[in-house]
Parts: sequence; C-alpha cells; structure tokens
Amino acid sequence: MGIADDAVEIRARGWRTLAALHGLIESELERALQREHGLSVVEFTVLDALSRQDGWHMRMQQLARAAALSSSATTRLVNRLEDRALLTRILCADDRRGIYTELTPAGRDLLGQAHPTHDRVLQETLAEAGGIPELKALAATITEL
Repeated sequence: MGIADDAVEIRARGWRTLAALHGLIESELERALQREHGLSVVEFTVLDALSRQDGWHMRMQQLARAAALSSSATTRLVNRLEDRALLTRILCADDRRGIYTELTPAGRDLLGQAHPTHDRVLQETLAEAGGIPELKALAATITEL
C-alpha cells in the first residue's frame, strides 16, 4: 500500500468513525425526544433552527438547508408541524412567492421543554462514546468544542 492509499484509508476510517458516532447520538436523541416530547430529531432541529433566527422566521429553502432535507421533505415536515400548531407559514411582504416559517408560542414552549432533554442526552451519549475505543478520540474532541 502506497502513501496515497494510506491517506485514503485514514480519511475513510475517519468518516466511518464520524458516521458511527452520529448514528449513536441520533438514535439516542430520537428515542428520548420522541418518548418525552413527541418530537423527532429532525422536528427538534427545525424548531431549534427557527428559534435561532432574528424575528423567529426563515424561508423554506433556508429551513431545508438547516435540517439537511430536500424541498419536498421540508414541505411535508412543515405541514406536520403546522398541523400540530408548532409553526406557521406567512407570506413574504416583499416577494409574494416567498413563504416564511415561524414558530408559534406552542412551538417555542415545546422547544423550551425539549432543550434540556436534548442537552442531557447529548452529554450522556458523548460520555458513553468516550468509553468506546473507536469513538473515544472523536467524542473527546466534540466535547471539548
């Protein structure tokens, strides 16, 4: 194996480690958020992204990027969250084709209740990953950030 092959394998190993840690964290978050708050990880992500915006709203394409979803998946997700009265859509005053999504008071309340769960599970899962030899270094790096 040459130097170039070694570099490829190192990158691939790093990617596999990152994917394994991401999968572990996401599955633990999914269970806890669903059980305690009736939210999926992606629903939490959308509510959280909206809460971080000045004015508490985003265009649909911004929301799709924030949640790493396609446009159609974002529309379906927004429909579900709107049906639950957690967010609302409003027309952009400057561009009638533009649609913003905005948190409702119920969405802000649910997010406020879910944040401590998210933070706790993330901390616990990173601590657990620190005990897995293959994930230990990456978990420590993320914890330090």
